[in-house]
Amino acid sequence: MKVLGMISGTSHDGIDVAVVDFSPADGDPTALTGTVSHVSTVPYDPGLRTRLLRALPPRGTTLAEVCELDTAVGQAFAEAAVRTVATAGPVDLICSHGQTVYHWVQAQQAHGTLQIGQPAWIAEATGTPVVADVRARDVAAGGHGAPLVSFMDTLLLTGRPGVWAALNLGGISNMTVVGAPAEPVAYDIGPANALLDAAVLQRQAHPTGFDVDGAIAAAGRVDEELLGLLLREDYYVLPAPKSTGKELFHDRYLSDVLTLLARDVTTPDLLATLTELTAVTVAEQVQAHAVDHVMISGGGAANPTMLRRLTARLPGVELITSAELGAPPDAKEAIAFALTGWCTAHGVAATVPSATGARGPRVLGAVIPGDGPLRLPEPSAHGPRSLRLRSGERGGSGG
Repeated sequence: MKVLGMISGTSHDGIDVAVVDFSPADGDPTALTGTVSHVSTVPYDPGLRTRLLRALPPRGTTLAEVCELDTAVGQAFAEAAVRTVATAGPVDLICSHGQTVYHWVQAQQAHGTLQIGQPAWIAEATGTPVVADVRARDVAAGGHGAPLVSFMDTLLLTGRPGVWAALNLGGISNMTVVGAPAEPVAYDIGPANALLDAAVLQRQAHPTGFDVDGAIAAAGRVDEELLGLLLREDYYVLPAPKSTGKELFHDRYLSDVLTLLARDVTTPDLLATLTELTAVTVAEQVQAHAVDHVMISGGGAANPTMLRRLTARLPGVELITSAELGAPPDAKEAIAFALTGWCTAHGVAATVPSATGARGPRVLGAVIPGDGPLRLPEPSAHGPRSLRLRSGERGGSGG
């Protein structure tokens, strides 16, 4: 089955897409192979991104604005799907994560999560069935609905020697630990690019809205007093499972910490300190689980300054990117949601309860039919226990 996976992450900058053709290995229905034939990123229109950012916490919004953004983001996802199919060929199914705009967590319990990007626009534009709203079922089962990528991480890493961590450095850093004596665990660690991007936008430090290649941070020095203030955040000491987002780590959060500092910090020093914050919080969690190998994905995998700081704080730990296991770092989550779509179509649960905190594994999402009658495959008698990704990749920026 050929599945198109789509997601816009917590950086809110565009839509990552991946086309993956999944098939069971000969003689072993529990061993799944995914051929990644296309990956790309389709940037949001600048006006849409600005409007989206203005509607996010801690700012207020209206139901009218949420409705209009749901349509506008859905249409952007539909356009990205049409472009992808035109380039990569027809697909059997689309799985759209959409755009997270709110993740409701109180007293360490997730009560709701909201992703916009109305999937009916995708089904209408492509004529292809769409799996969407993939996080809600895990939340309803008592989980955090995150990190859902832990399912693919576990399939990719199970059986490898040593203790592995799959580390995603998106707007928020999250980690899946596989190979320890206990069951796999996964949780959000803290900000990766969220506060860095907020600082760049506040200071108008780069026209892209982010620190390209970590160059600004590389020119600065870590402000130890500011770092100490940032590390006081209560979230870091909460036990897993746990999840967070830009509901906590947003631009006003950064402004409040700088107000506490009560003195000026240069932009390079601010970005160097925020980069160090990610390195410190990630390294503490990697060391707490006695991890031997770290597989890195997300936008932070392309930030050499962040990788240098992580390397310095993790002596003796092997750091690789997810590309070495067949998943391009900037497309890994899109590949993971393509896998989610395959599982949903085959009636297979695509969650790791020990990672999300749910009462048990769940089949995820709702299915929107395409042009014709909805025909799903026969349910799989055996869910996958391993995944091997290989490249048949074609793709580009999609811009």
